[in-house]
Amino acid sequence: MPRQRNSNSLPVVYRTARVRLRATPAQARRCWALLVAGGDVWAGLIELNRYRFSRGGRPLLNYQELCREVAGVRVGELSVTALRSVVRRYADACMETAKRKRRGEAARYPRRRRRLMPLRYYAGTFCLEGKRVRLSTAQGTPELCLRLARTIPYPEVDVRSVTLLAEAGRLLLDVTAEVPLASPPEEGGVAGVDLGIIHPFAATCGNEALLVSGRAIRAEERLHLADTKARQKKLAPKTPRRGLRGSRRWRKLRATQRRAEAKHRRRVHGMQHQAAKTLVEWARGAGVATLVVGDLRGITRQQAGRVQNRRVGTAWRRTHLLGALRDKAEVAGITLLLVDERGTSSTCPECGQRTTKPRGRRFSCPHCGYTGHRDIVGARNIAARGGGPTTARAVVKHRRAGKPPARRDRRRHLMDVHRSCPAPGRPRPEGVARRAAVSDQETAAAFTGQRRGSGNRANVA
Repeated sequence: MPRQRNSNSLPVVYRTARVRLRATPAQARRCWALLVAGGDVWAGLIELNRYRFSRGGRPLLNYQELCREVAGVRVGELSVTALRSVVRRYADACMETAKRKRRGEAARYPRRRRRLMPLRYYAGTFCLEGKRVRLSTAQGTPELCLRLARTIPYPEVDVRSVTLLAEAGRLLLDVTAEVPLASPPEEGGVAGVDLGIIHPFAATCGNEALLVSGRAIRAEERLHLADTKARQKKLAPKTPRRGLRGSRRWRKLRATQRRAEAKHRRRVHGMQHQAAKTLVEWARGAGVATLVVGDLRGITRQQAGRVQNRRVGTAWRRTHLLGALRDKAEVAGITLLLVDERGTSSTCPECGQRTTKPRGRRFSCPHCGYTGHRDIVGARNIAARGGGPTTARAVVKHRRAGKPPARRDRRRHLMDVHRSCPAPGRPRPEGVARRAAVSDQETAAAFTGQRRGSGNRANVA
């Protein structure tokens, strides 16, 4: 039975946090067996509708009909809740395909098998106790008790479901909880937000502005691209021909590549979430009730060269960036409005004249002489299109999203050899330390002698 909410209770939204599982070898084997059993259920549903369609029967797409078909079926250690979660996922995919077909869009029903399938457990079929979770299994089998790598960021009473899944060879748990919505600010201000690559967010509201630097995100992308090229160069000679399984060494390299991709994706997503959190906190402090954001749809249709196309289409991850901002703004009670951003960075916010798009970060209007940061200019124009007032002189706050990946930079040790002040957290090389100490002594002696000499000359005079 679904839980009945009180009509007088505060509105809530559902948010999901991903936590890694720390399982023993025996627990890990049971988890992998459950995920494989979920894949078997998915494949069985596909074969069921394929058989019915080949015999001229009507395929089963409704959740209730599919549940009646699988009633009493036992697959491994899957509980009834976990088995029905796979059925629910299959039914939702079928219904979405049917809607798209009715709209005249090209769509196909699920037909591809999956080896591993996520399993969802609803409230009442699992138990959270601090950093431990107990999942229900089939009747007659022991419960599955697992340990979490970190504490769940939600109160245990607000958790509504957990999902067991795997990504790049790691066992994970998605925890979904209810998060109450905050009341909107009383001031009701309007702020313009310009999305970018160098600066993920540039916002302005009245005489205040915010610039969030994304240099750490770009550094992570650059280092990951270099690592990917090196792995592909090593992987290319071992790639098997089509139809062959490949060697064990090749499969290990593929697994390493998948783990590296997943780790890089987690890092970038984490820094983008941090940037969105910084923007929302600034908006709450400035009394902003509406964020006017430039709409980026259709930006990838323009051909700007191989490098720029990769930056905009792949490395930017603009969809996740906008999604993180939308989720955090909704929880904070801030409305998000999308407007057309075409020409906002090349239009003067003072005189309204179009100018040549600046190459650097500095915008200069040849008509009225106004100068300012290019991203702040874009944010001002976006705010004006959403009905928000802005001023020319704004106090700009600079913030940084994420930490630079200095520990992965292969050139870091060369930098420490040639400079007297090494990077934070790295010991000073012995030769550099000795030269720095000698240099400090010579500087101190010269400074003392200079003071003595100047004093003697003054006395003589």
